[in-house]
Amino acid sequence: MVQSLLVVCIGNICRSPMAEGILRARLRDVRVESAGLGALIGHPADAHACELMRERGITIDDHRARPLTAPLCTRSDVIFVMDAKQKQSVVNRYPVTRGKVFRLGEFVDQDIFDPYGGDRADFQACLGLIDRAIEDWIERLKVVA
Repeated sequence: MVQSLLVVCIGNICRSPMAEGILRARLRDVRVESAGLGALIGHPADAHACELMRERGITIDDHRARPLTAPLCTRSDVIFVMDAKQKQSVVNRYPVTRGKVFRLGEFVDQDIFDPYGGDRADFQACLGLIDRAIEDWIERLKVVA
């Protein structure tokens, strides 16, 4: 049974905080956290990400970037990453994660591009990919949750 999810990207200020917010709202009985492979430690989520999430009634304003750690990996049942390179990085750093790391866009065969430094339209496009990927996972997670 899935009780905890971890969402990972690079800086932990754009993609993973948005995905974390959506997953928390959709899976209220599951612990959802996020982290970054190269986290901008202590930085808030990007302003575009915060604004888009607020428009959905989800706040990530209190989010602060943090690094991926062994304890985070160990206590997570499923770990989502944004692309195949990140998946390999997580497994290489933390072999205990083998078999529980998946691309968020795994089932739609889509990497989630990094909107960092982009404009609102870039963040909207990224969020659209996140939405599509999460929708597919939600059905699968309900089966095992």
